[in-house]
Amino acid sequence: MLTFRGSNSNYKINIVCLKSGIIILVKMQKKIYQWLLPLIVVATFLVTGCSAISVSNTEVSTSSNQTTLAAKYSNLPKLNGKAIVVMTVNGSPITIEVDGINAPITAGNFVDLVQKGVYDGLAFHRVVRQPQPFVVQGGDPQSKDPSISLNNLGTGGFIDPKTSSDRYIPLEIKPQEASEPVYSKTFEDAGIEQQPVLLHTRGAVAMARSQPPDSASSQFYFTLTDLPFLNGSYAVFGYVTQGMKEVVDNIQAGDRIETARIVEGLENLTITTNSSES
Repeated sequence: MLTFRGSNSNYKINIVCLKSGIIILVKMQKKIYQWLLPLIVVATFLVTGCSAISVSNTEVSTSSNQTTLAAKYSNLPKLNGKAIVVMTVNGSPITIEVDGINAPITAGNFVDLVQKGVYDGLAFHRVVRQPQPFVVQGGDPQSKDPSISLNNLGTGGFIDPKTSSDRYIPLEIKPQEASEPVYSKTFEDAGIEQQPVLLHTRGAVAMARSQPPDSASSQFYFTLTDLPFLNGSYAVFGYVTQGMKEVVDNIQAGDRIETARIVEGLENLTITTNSSES
């Protein structure tokens, strides 16, 4: 259960995740309980989902722990610059500029999965346009199996064949005017009041995750409109530069990624190989 309190402590919101959905209960000062559906909270959970993955989330990016942090994630792909990915859906291209300058691990993970062909054939399992435009989400490797219902998707991630285990990446968001990203904590949890460099504007491409900050793997989403309430909580790593109106706006649940290809910037991808694997 998650709890949110009002700034003047006159209400408390308890969120309980059940397999059948999300229950939101608000407790007022007079101990009276009422059902509410706050738009921002519900919208956040549409991206997050109710599933919780057990992942360690203990470090925040500061000058005192950058060495430890770098060592912890040294095995993850990194994009040292930018790259262009063209994703084909319903026979039409979506051009994505991937930003490894401001989100090197998140961008590197995405470009590496594109290079591996992980996204080819995967479905968009969640498309939310009502009551207002929200997101188009896909990238669950389980969706490659057409026998799996869309309602059962949203919990899968990339399984690294080298380790035979899920590959997770840390939450990575760079504040404006900062020299490096904050890792493993939302801006709220880290006490950061600045806006991120990469904002949730229409056409942003960001990583979907479950409740723990470091639970993103392969699932991503396109934003269908500006979603400022997600800033500082979810990691944007690029933007659609072509094909937003023509393609993304017309994606329906169940539509598939036919192909995803890196057309520029592959040389900026760095993958560290452990000596034991060579």
